[in-house]
Amino acid sequence: MNAEQSRLKDTGWKKWGPYVSDRQWGTVREDYSANGDAWNYITHDMARSKAYRWGEEGIAGICDRQQYLCFAIALWNKKDPIIKERYFGLSNPEGNHGEDVKEMYYYLDSTPTHSYMKTLYKYPQNEFPYKWLVDENKHRGRQDPEFELMDTEIFDRNEYFDVFTEYAKSAQEDILIKITIHNRSEEDAPLNVMPTLWFRNTWAWGYDSRKPDLCASSDKVISIFHKDLGQMWLHVEGQAQLLFCDNETNSRRLYNYDDGRKYYKDGINDYIIHAADTVNPKNMGTKAAINYDLNIPARRSVTIRLRLSEDANYSFEDFDEVFAVRQTEADQFYNDIHGATMNPDRRLIQRQAFAGMLWNKQFYYSDIRHWLSGDKGMPRPPAQRQKARNSKWTHLNTRDIVSMPDKWEYPWFAAWDLAFHCLPLATIDMAFAKNQLILLTRDWYMHPNGQLPAYEWDFGDVNPPVHAMAVWNVYKTDKENNNGKGDTYFLERVFHKLMLNFTWWVNRKDQSGNNIFEGGFLGMDNIGVFDRNMHLPSGQHLEQADGTSWMAMYSLNLLRIATELTETDKAYADIASKFFEHFIYIIGAMSNLGENNEGLWDDDDGFFYDQIRFPDDGSVKMRVRSIVGLIPLFATEVLDEKDIMESPVFKDRMKWFAENRPDLASLVSRWNEKGSNGKHLISLLRGYRMKSLLKYMLDENEFLSDYGIRSLSKYHLKHPYYVSVNGVEFGISYVPGESDSGLFGGNSNWRGPIWMPINYLIIDSLHRFHMFYGNEFKIECPTGSGNFMNLKEVANELYARVSKLFMKNENGERPVYGKNPKQQTDPHFKDHILFYEFFDGDTGLGLGAAHQTGWTGLIANCLYLE
Repeated sequence: MNAEQSRLKDTGWKKWGPYVSDRQWGTVREDYSANGDAWNYITHDMARSKAYRWGEEGIAGICDRQQYLCFAIALWNKKDPIIKERYFGLSNPEGNHGEDVKEMYYYLDSTPTHSYMKTLYKYPQNEFPYKWLVDENKHRGRQDPEFELMDTEIFDRNEYFDVFTEYAKSAQEDILIKITIHNRSEEDAPLNVMPTLWFRNTWAWGYDSRKPDLCASSDKVISIFHKDLGQMWLHVEGQAQLLFCDNETNSRRLYNYDDGRKYYKDGINDYIIHAADTVNPKNMGTKAAINYDLNIPARRSVTIRLRLSEDANYSFEDFDEVFAVRQTEADQFYNDIHGATMNPDRRLIQRQAFAGMLWNKQFYYSDIRHWLSGDKGMPRPPAQRQKARNSKWTHLNTRDIVSMPDKWEYPWFAAWDLAFHCLPLATIDMAFAKNQLILLTRDWYMHPNGQLPAYEWDFGDVNPPVHAMAVWNVYKTDKENNNGKGDTYFLERVFHKLMLNFTWWVNRKDQSGNNIFEGGFLGMDNIGVFDRNMHLPSGQHLEQADGTSWMAMYSLNLLRIATELTETDKAYADIASKFFEHFIYIIGAMSNLGENNEGLWDDDDGFFYDQIRFPDDGSVKMRVRSIVGLIPLFATEVLDEKDIMESPVFKDRMKWFAENRPDLASLVSRWNEKGSNGKHLISLLRGYRMKSLLKYMLDENEFLSDYGIRSLSKYHLKHPYYVSVNGVEFGISYVPGESDSGLFGGNSNWRGPIWMPINYLIIDSLHRFHMFYGNEFKIECPTGSGNFMNLKEVANELYARVSKLFMKNENGERPVYGKNPKQQTDPHFKDHILFYEFFDGDTGLGLGAAHQTGWTGLIANCLYLE
């Protein structure tokens, strides 16, 4: 057991971590408007002057797990109109493809306990092009690419600083901070570096008026006192100026109201930029900065050292030694994770993927009841807020460290994203992965009716039910790591809550009681011909192949968990048989729906399609070849003979269906036959349907890209699909890159690009099919190539293709960065990896959120296969 693995046994090592958001402005939590316009209630321009109610933001920030005290960096190049203390980006209305961060920063390293962390921010030496970025993107349309910071050519002459921020914990309450600034230009350049310390504002809302305190103990030490944290100290090395103000809203600047205060949140900014009298001469307050006014020589670096500690008497003598030890321990930890055979490029990508997963932890605080009604220390919100978004979620009261999709673009948890996050997280921190899966099922998250909260823009929205899949996979990984001993307490604990969630799905989303699930977002924003939340006219409704397939998968996930729990408690055999029954009826509905038993499968095309159902029971198939039609592959489970034979209740129920409902039993693939190694296959797909779907999926003119499986078939590039509903025409075509649609904000695209979570589930399903069919069952891959592979080999081929997104090709280039020469060849860019939200279906170019190690962190698991 290495040193980091030992620390993981003590939760105290995680008290401090990278839990500060990359963006708090523009979030639903901070929105108190009457019309729910979160993006304009607090803008980037307002953020420096507004004290937040529910959380904090910063660059390279850390805080304690309750976010009482925060630390981050701020910078000024002597040319910008404001100091750089938060990342800049466009709001959703400003961007031609929705919200988008316009900065260059990278999460480079972190251990699970955050005993060592490293991040990089690239700060231009010339004036940051705030206005140009806003104006140019405003002029661009949906058909145009986004205008990025790199497009301004501000980095082309290397006139920028690389600012590395590193943290090393000497002890649980002793954090060493090292900020190294490299001047990459050919000229000396000035820079103000301002490490900043502040308290989250907990005193202005009318509940506890006691303020914590920051004050200068000397010109080298800041005293920190908080009633819950106790006494701490920030020790400063080198010559610097200590500046103090308060984390209070500047009501004069924002609202033209004088509240009688003098030192506001933006006081340090105004002092540095305008030499204004806005910092407290008494050297005290609730926000403080250490101002290093530097001139950094060309192609040289300067290092700043600080220490946040509970020890009042401290020297920097052991600083470098502690850092060296923690870095070595981080290397040891990840060497064990990588394994002996992984090549250097894969190691680099995997380690940065894990770093992104760990840096994307965030303190998430939300109390919907108080948010709707307002705080007693503040003006009462508009009356219409009582019926505002999430007004049916007044039980939701969170104050936790949660894994975020992307702390700038999506600084809020999303239920189906989080399930995927836990798969790579389980590789490096099993306890945290389990905690996250339990968390969303806790009473203060899960709705009393059983629904899991979707995301803060609408907790009541519907995402694919993948939680059980993640629970089973995390449990299985844990069991393998513990010599076959599984954590059945964890499994049972979550299973009971997921049964409530399953019941919610059956009661709420199966509109007609026919086991076909219709309507709803289902996570894949614009994949449909029209908004799938849209109410269709004249009593029509949308029957979704993917909605129903997701539920078939959910049934099998819960069946698999129940059979595992049956090993220690035979009462679960009844529950296993119940989920088998649910699965049987769902598969029957998909095959025999409607007065003509037309179902969702199309025999002529050999594909699953959504369809519009009319009040007279007529229907129209929507012949769009998208991953909607491939999701039935996910509804697959393989059971051992003992899983069935040792559970008489389950075995008898399966036998009953075989004898009494042969019409339904015949639809389930090979469930009563033994396959390879005595396995039983329970699948939504019989063999010929599976082969038909795989033929499409592995066709390079349809779904198969050099970099994985596309979300929409390339067939629709030349063959767009159109449908008319009550005289209104809707259409869909293959769009491999950014979205050309404004559906769901327009900042993601499921009409052609490659998405990591879907590829991961496809690969996982192929492995399960292979467990049953074995090595002798082969299919052509790619379709039409004359090359035949077994299903495990096909899965490995897809692993290889998605890994190519990030790995250097024969030209030394990473497809994720497209044709950008700076990112492909510059030694200070090319090996820093961004994990994008999705990828161009033809070129592999990274698109959407740039730090979504989030679910794109799944690549860490894919890289084990050479």
